[in-house]
Amino acid sequence: MLKNSRKIQDRLGKTAVTLVGLFIVLITISITLFLMWKGSATFTVHKDSIFQFLFGSVWDPSMQPSGANGPNGAAIFIFGSMVISGLALLIATPFAVACAIFVAEISPRIGERFLRPAIELFAGIPSVVYGWVGVSVLCPFIAEVFQMPFGGESVLAGALVLAVMIFPTIATVAADAIKNVPAEYTEAAYGLGATRWHMIKSVRLPAAFGGILTGIILGLSRAFGEALAVSMVVGGRFAFPKSILSQTSTLTTQIASGMGSAADGTQWTDSLWSMALLLLLISFAFILLIRIVGRKKKA
Repeated sequence: MLKNSRKIQDRLGKTAVTLVGLFIVLITISITLFLMWKGSATFTVHKDSIFQFLFGSVWDPSMQPSGANGPNGAAIFIFGSMVISGLALLIATPFAVACAIFVAEISPRIGERFLRPAIELFAGIPSVVYGWVGVSVLCPFIAEVFQMPFGGESVLAGALVLAVMIFPTIATVAADAIKNVPAEYTEAAYGLGATRWHMIKSVRLPAAFGGILTGIILGLSRAFGEALAVSMVVGGRFAFPKSILSQTSTLTTQIASGMGSAADGTQWTDSLWSMALLLLLISFAFILLIRIVGRKKKA
């Protein structure tokens, strides 16, 4: 009787988990199909060119339901997202990897008890708080340091805010990757006469490179998808940035600011849906890259 009861519980648990998994898959497929339907209207209904949309630098689509089409080049927003996210990654990665080394190798007790909870606390802070601190503290500081007459809203401000936001993701994943390196590697390095720093640099970090790279890709994906905090500190100017002190705009900031101001079915709204579809495809590319890195790590 007891054995039959356990079998029933196992089946119920397996069925419940399977249904939840299928539900998540169904939601993902539904979102993808919905964005493909809405995002393709730019090219199927308004007959705009994909090349013009991706590489055009003039953004002035029509906001009239039956009006003539205007230029809807999204190159400024694509380039702005790439520059700000890339700069944020360059800023955050060294600090995140250094913290991961401290947590996993230098002082695991202090790292796990104090540093890691502090790092994870950063991940729970709402985006609007980061943006507000950026506007009220960071932007005035940048304006004062670089003598900027129109405020400190810039690529640099956006990158610094994003760097703080993606720092916990990279540091946490990198620390786990370093911890998961087999202890035999360390023992072999010490047996060959390696010092502690040489062992970390030449053995632990190369062995954990796949996991660290996964954390970096996850951080970059988070940076690309962030909207609110970035929109508050980059200035929102429709122009290619000439330097890190220039103002610009990104895909997410344009979608967030423009989606509520145009009627459904207009070229403006459909172009914004196309941007959302582009962001989804970029996210899929990041996921695919993570899977490739994971397979190489296992091999």
